Amino acid sequence: MTILDAIILGIVEGITEYLPVSSTGHLVLASSLLGLDQGESARSVNALMIIIQGGAILAVLGLYRNRVASMIKGLFGKDQQGLKLLINICIAFAPAAVLGVLLDDWIEQHLFHAIPVLIALGAGGILMIWIGRGPKSLQSRESADSPGMDLADLAPAAALFIGSMQLLAMWPGVSRSMITIVAAMLVGLRPARAAEFSFLLGLPTLGGACVYKLLKNVTSDQPNLFVELGWLNVLVGIIVATIAAAIAVKWLVSYLNKHGLAVFGWYRIGLTILLAALLMTGVITLEPAGAS
Repeated sequence: MTILDAIILGIVEGITEYLPVSSTGHLVLASSLLGLDQGESARSVNALMIIIQGGAILAVLGLYRNRVASMIKGLFGKDQQGLKLLINICIAFAPAAVLGVLLDDWIEQHLFHAIPVLIALGAGGILMIWIGRGPKSLQSRESADSPGMDLADLAPAAALFIGSMQLLAMWPGVSRSMITIVAAMLVGLRPARAAEFSFLLGLPTLGGACVYKLLKNVTSDQPNLFVELGWLNVLVGIIVATIAAAIAVKWLVSYLNKHGLAVFGWYRIGLTILLAALLMTGVITLEPAGAS
């Protein structure tokens, strides 16, 4: 892997992590076109595609530092709204925290293959087109001038529903951002607020995935990603992902305040067709993250 490869992967991860378009599909495409999915370092590259999410976490911590600070104050009894939001985030995170580790190996073995990923990409696109153009109640939320319900006022049952739906994002190609934004809209949050809740929920979710994948990689009896890819390349990828994610998050919130989700659905369907064509012609391959 070169510095340029790391920069490209960082840009792809940062832009697609919080957009509802599936970062997995884009990273698979990028790594394959760069020739990183072949050879002895393929296992480490696949691990990097998870660990590089640390950049996306840093971006949200910076952009939503006031919300994060409010939750920290709430933990110490100094901010009631912050405490309520923290509780909602913890409730929403619970399903992934409980089942994520248990299902990780099974998902890599059974779902990290061409057909399941393409199904997830295409089905997610159809869902977003339906959400963006179908239900009148959801469309009215998008066009309303008022910000609507605050994240702290979300009912615990609604937070649990969002968290339960987030489990579907463990299926590669679904997109954690897509499924949590849609779920948050279904329980009453307007699109921009739904996206914000999705971003904040990503802090423990993506953070847990990064730590788990990193520990799994470095404790393996095979060379770890720092040895195979180089410390500098890993660091550069994370830094670039942070910058790209910050730009993408600010753009997405602004976009959702004015438009619907349908455009992302059409984009996902186009990506599904492109990936299918490349996979069928052998231009790219798709292997489980644990494969060498």
